[in-house]
Amino acid sequence: MRADLQAIIERYGRNQHALVQILREAQDLEGWLPPAMLTDVAKALGLPRAQVEGVAGFYSFFYTNPAGRFRILWSDNITDRMLGAPALMDQMCRSLWVEPGKTSEDGLVSVDTTSCTGMCDQGPAILVNGWAVTRMTSARVEQIVALVRDRVPLERWPGEFFLVADHIRREGLLLGDQPEHGSALRSALDRGGQATIDEVKRAGLRGRGGAGFPTALKWQSCRDAPGDERYVVCNADEGEPGTFKDRVLLSAYADLVFEGMTVAGHAIGARRGLLYLRGEYRYLLAHLQSVLDRRRTHGFLGPSVHGVEEFDFDIEIHLGAGAYVCGEESALIESLEGKRGTPRIRPPFPVTNGYLGRPTVVNNVETLAAAALVALRGGEWYAGIGTRKSTGTKVLSVSGDCERPGIYEYPFGVTVREVLDECGAQHAQAVQISGPSGVCLEPGEFGRRIAFEDVPTAGAFMVFDRGRDLFEVARNFAHFFAHESCGFCTPCRVGTSALARMMDKIADGHGSPYELNEIFKLNRVLQSSSHCGLGHTACNPLFDTLNKFRPAYERRLRSLDFEPAFDLDASLARARQMTGRDDPGAHLEPVG
Repeated sequence: MRADLQAIIERYGRNQHALVQILREAQDLEGWLPPAMLTDVAKALGLPRAQVEGVAGFYSFFYTNPAGRFRILWSDNITDRMLGAPALMDQMCRSLWVEPGKTSEDGLVSVDTTSCTGMCDQGPAILVNGWAVTRMTSARVEQIVALVRDRVPLERWPGEFFLVADHIRREGLLLGDQPEHGSALRSALDRGGQATIDEVKRAGLRGRGGAGFPTALKWQSCRDAPGDERYVVCNADEGEPGTFKDRVLLSAYADLVFEGMTVAGHAIGARRGLLYLRGEYRYLLAHLQSVLDRRRTHGFLGPSVHGVEEFDFDIEIHLGAGAYVCGEESALIESLEGKRGTPRIRPPFPVTNGYLGRPTVVNNVETLAAAALVALRGGEWYAGIGTRKSTGTKVLSVSGDCERPGIYEYPFGVTVREVLDECGAQHAQAVQISGPSGVCLEPGEFGRRIAFEDVPTAGAFMVFDRGRDLFEVARNFAHFFAHESCGFCTPCRVGTSALARMMDKIADGHGSPYELNEIFKLNRVLQSSSHCGLGHTACNPLFDTLNKFRPAYERRLRSLDFEPAFDLDASLARARQMTGRDDPGAHLEPVG
């Protein structure tokens, strides 16, 4: 085994559960994962070779075939497409003499697409060897082409290429003035674990990842579960197109997030926390590690946290490798354990059988940040903000056809129209709330409110003006689900691909009302038979746009009236002309 690969494996203590992290670092050595390298990893970890290759083949950021020295992925999210990503990608491919989805003949560069980079407020965006480059233009494309041709290493590329802005447009509880580091943790330690959960319950805090599950109930169930070892997991794998709020919270408010994880750890009796960071946010890894190091230095992490002898707690970061389905909590846990990110069958639930089979709390980035504020200021204070059933605030990721895309924080209960007015979206035709798996609203619904009792959301707020074709929006979402299906269950694996093909057929002018009826049938099948939420929601964007923007589909459908494929009279006339006979078939002998 090569020495540098062995060093990576030894650094992780030959831990099988670190397989995804080992493969990620191993790939950096060659730019891909050669068969011999997979074999070496399998032997060193004591795993079947097929299992290692199966994990490597599951994640889209792992390459089991040779890829370019420069691996460029263009975001194929609808907002990036609206900003001109397809034309810019074509320009890059022509300039580099490489076909889309292929590697150049000299092995220098490969150019392809990825579902979404989480840079919807500053696209078009690309990933170059995993590093985000934002605000792509025709001029920037040519600059990158020149750098690639000259084989300039990424560390020598212009620094402004890699700048990612936070674009915080409206502040609230989370995005405003931050409490002193350690103050929320000190309040929680003084209050006690059970009392902290009681405060979170009094606050009415619900999960901000989209499902809205009561946070206190999750913490209490984990605290009461049998077992001596518990875990806190922060889900920072926001893969829903149009969502990028967690990116900003981790960039600008990492201390608040880590404080919330530590508060949760104390409340449930955990000694270890894990942050699962989306692979597209690799650029944040060094920053987050530095924040953790600083918190350890100040006694906010490590042994005897804040001087409390019986409370040891630390946090480590796992970087994802490109799999939208890992946003589902059980799939995320599978990935943390070094496996393919296939959602588990539930029950049992993570609160009793989570990471390594131990009781585990999985919370969203925004949820944990809010929990820290509850620990500091109390549940009653927090419950006084928002609505009765939706307390506190919600951070929205606003993108699309608006003057000021970015991050907006509002108390729950804000109307869609208020958000549109503030972000400068004057001619909105539709708003997609909570990404493709959410709901599409038409102008008559802009008075509805962002709240669990009306329009719940994981955070995405995508605006489409009157010039946009809602069919093409839904078509992009259909391809997104087909690409991101994990393939575990037949209804989702086959159904999402069938949906994408039907949308392509309609787009090509070959569709009919039959395809529209099939979409509604597939919606019922996917909702009732899919293994996880990806399949359950895959039809949502098509279902909504068909019901609310049906003309966008109908104008593409061919008429049901058609000419016969075989015209007998015309055929006989041609035969008479060619043979000179009135009855071209009269000379033929009868058969039998």
